[in-house]
Amino acid sequence: MKGLWGKKRKWGWVLTATVFILALSGCGNGEVDAYATLPTAEENQRESEIAETAETARPVIEINQEEESQEGEPDYYRPEERVEQDGKIRSYLTGELVDAEIGNRRPLAVMMSNDKQALPQFGINRAGVVYEAPVEGTMNRYMALIEDFDDLERIGSVRSARTYYIYFAREFEAIFAHYGQSTFARPYLENVAGINGIEGAGGSAFYRSSDRKAPHNAYTSGDGVKKAAESLGYTWEYPEDYQGHYRFAKGPVTLEERPGVMDAVTVDPGYKLNEARFVYNEADGLYHRYQYGDVHMGDEGPITAKNILVQWCAWGHYATTEYLNIDVHTGSGGYYITNGKAIPITWEKDGEFGVTHYYDANHEEITLNPGKTWVCIIATKDAGQAVKIEGS
Repeated sequence: MKGLWGKKRKWGWVLTATVFILALSGCGNGEVDAYATLPTAEENQRESEIAETAETARPVIEINQEEESQEGEPDYYRPEERVEQDGKIRSYLTGELVDAEIGNRRPLAVMMSNDKQALPQFGINRAGVVYEAPVEGTMNRYMALIEDFDDLERIGSVRSARTYYIYFAREFEAIFAHYGQSTFARPYLENVAGINGIEGAGGSAFYRSSDRKAPHNAYTSGDGVKKAAESLGYTWEYPEDYQGHYRFAKGPVTLEERPGVMDAVTVDPGYKLNEARFVYNEADGLYHRYQYGDVHMGDEGPITAKNILVQWCAWGHYATTEYLNIDVHTGSGGYYITNGKAIPITWEKDGEFGVTHYYDANHEEITLNPGKTWVCIIATKDAGQAVKIEGS
């Protein structure tokens, strides 16, 4: 039987949400950008031993499936089908047709603030993919991946990088714009084409606005990042072996017959400070985002997404600091949410700098609906508690 999910293996899949017990230090409400002491070898060893001990406490969710095979061609766009026609090509970020000049260019990944003082975010409505993850305290920060940025005169406000965001940017081969970084992120910046607002030629890409107070008033622009990238010797061409990140469906993905399917009209990721939630609008088929008790607005209007990926990650803290050490390499669980439905998923990453793949309960790689995708990073220890998915 053909379907959007490719060939089904002849074995069931046990969906496991790996729970890691990590010692968490207290969190404050302010942002901490000052340098902190790196963890000692003894502290790293102790965290490793704690994680190994936690393997004995893994909850298991079993979903029984009948053995069945699927034959035929997959109903998603394969890499070899990505060819330019009439000046258009399929976007690596959204799966939608875009101008070839834009779709064949590496995206811009921008670190964005989500503090109230920084709202609205400028340029976020153009993002094809947004990652949302906690930083210090209960604050969240975004990484917005944008293809169509040439005419944007104001993007941001731009904030400092964290280690895990560097890995996310690398998965899309993006040019990574950030305004500084934590001490722990610094060694990893050499692995990404970065434009750093506080160092070297990268500083030319940024400016301070007069309508916000620091640190919420650092912005970049389309022209600024292009000139800085040229000065730094970066190419905007994708590597020859890059084949994209997600699988995008040729027809609508409904999830109705997928294992573990549930209604998903409202989605609450469990972020405490901004109280974010998504509400499905059947009229346009999109999830509309709310936070801080109101509609989440970008500078170009309300923020929406076609797909939501909830990705559980194990994490602790670096030494005795408030800086989170989020593990984006050790696979865990989560949810895929689209068109008013949700299914449980697992995820695995292709090596240190490879792409993250998401699988359904049969361990078949999921297929996304074309459109924007929002990725919520959630602590594994909160799996099943923080995230609330409701059918009405």
